[in-house]
Amino acid sequence: MNLVKGAMSFFHYFVYSVLISFIIRSSHGEVVQLVSSNMNTIVSTNDVVFVNFYADWCRFSQILTPVFLEASNKISEEFPQSGRVVFGKVDADRESALAADNHISKYPTLKLFRNGQVMKKEYRGQRTADALANYIRDQLKDPIQQHTTQQSVEELDEKQRHIIGYFGHQENEAYQTYLKVATTLRNECNFHAAVGPVSENERITGDNVVYRAPNTKKQDVKYPGVLNNYEGLLQWATEQCMPLVREITFENAEELTEEGLPFLILFHHPDDTAVVEKFAAAVNQELLGERTSVNFLTADGLKFSHPLHHLGKSAGDLPVLAIDSFRHMYLFPKNINQISEPGVLKQFVQDLHSGKLHREFHHGPDPTTTPEPDTKEEEVQTDHIPHDKNEKDGEVKSPTSPPESTFRKLAPSENRYTLLHKDEL
Repeated sequence: MNLVKGAMSFFHYFVYSVLISFIIRSSHGEVVQLVSSNMNTIVSTNDVVFVNFYADWCRFSQILTPVFLEASNKISEEFPQSGRVVFGKVDADRESALAADNHISKYPTLKLFRNGQVMKKEYRGQRTADALANYIRDQLKDPIQQHTTQQSVEELDEKQRHIIGYFGHQENEAYQTYLKVATTLRNECNFHAAVGPVSENERITGDNVVYRAPNTKKQDVKYPGVLNNYEGLLQWATEQCMPLVREITFENAEELTEEGLPFLILFHHPDDTAVVEKFAAAVNQELLGERTSVNFLTADGLKFSHPLHHLGKSAGDLPVLAIDSFRHMYLFPKNINQISEPGVLKQFVQDLHSGKLHREFHHGPDPTTTPEPDTKEEEVQTDHIPHDKNEKDGEVKSPTSPPESTFRKLAPSENRYTLLHKDEL
C-alpha cells in the first residue's frame, strides 16, 4: 500500500513538473494568454513579463494585437533563454479579477512585471513593434552603472536620486541581491557600483550600500540592514527612491493623473529648494495617512506657468500651494509659511474631502453656528449665500466659479485609449 501511495505521489509530482515546464516553454515565441490559473506562475518564473490588458471589442486593442505579436517574435529571437522574458495578454473582460487587481481603467494597457512584481510605471511609448521591442531590450540591460574611480562617484548628478553599492567583487551573494533590487527599481533610482580596489576606502567594515538624495551635498545615508536580505534591501531602497512627495513633470504628468488622486501641489521657483524641503517635512508629519487619497507633488513654477495663470498667479507669486481635484483648483487659503503649523495643511486636505472647498468657493464661508429649528426661514435660506439674479430652478450661483482643473487635460487621450470611467479622469 505504501509503495502504491509513493508511486502515486511521484506520478502527481511528475505531471505537475511537466505542466510547469510546458507553460514556461510555451511562453517563448508567442504571446501567452494569461488567466487567473497561470498568471502567478508565469510572472514568478520569468525575469520580465510584458502584459497587454485588452478587450476584444476595443478598436485600439484590435490595432495593437498584431503589433504586440510582432514585437514578441523579435524579442524571442534575440533572447531565447528560458525564464528571461515573456509577452503575455489578458482579456480584461473575461478576467475581470485580474483587471481589477491591476487597476485597469483603459484599453489597451501595457504593464511590465519584474521579479514577480508589477512595475508602477506602465508602458506609454509608441505602439510600433520596434518601439515595444526596444523598450524590452532596455529593460534587459544591466541597471547598474559601474565606476572605476572614486571621483566619478563623487561627480554624480546632484539633482537626481542615487543608490551606490561598494563591493569587494560581483560574485558574492550581497552583490547579486543588490543587482536584483536595482533591476526592480531601475525606473525609480539611478544605481551605481564600485567594485574591487576602487571601493576599499568605503568598505572598512565590509560591503555596504548608501543612498544619496538630491541637493544634499553628498550626505549619503547608509543601508542599516543585512545586504543578503532581498526583501529588507528592497523595502529600504523603495522608501528612498519613491518618496511621499514627488515632482511632477510633463513627462510623468499623464501617469500621475491616471492614478486618479487629487493633487496637493506646490508650485515653486526651481532655485527655491528650502520651500520644497519645508513642504515635504510638513506632508510627512501631517499627511502620512492621506497617501492613498491624495498625491503630494512639487512643480517647477516656471515650466508650469499655465496652471499658475489659471489660478490668477504668476512667477512673481511663487511659491504657490493649491489642490487640483481634477474638477477644480483651490488655492491654499493661508500664507505659505503656515504650512508647518500643526493641523493647517491637514485641514486644507480635509476640507477638500468634505466638500467644503467647493461649497465655500461658490457660496462663501460656511456659517459658524447652526440655526435652531423654527427660526426665521428666510434668514436660514439666504445666510451667507450670494444669489445670482439669473439663477434657474432654485439653483444658487455665484458670479465666479473655482478655476477648472488644468491637470485633467494631461490625462490619457481618448484618441489613444478606450477609457473606462471617463468621469473619473
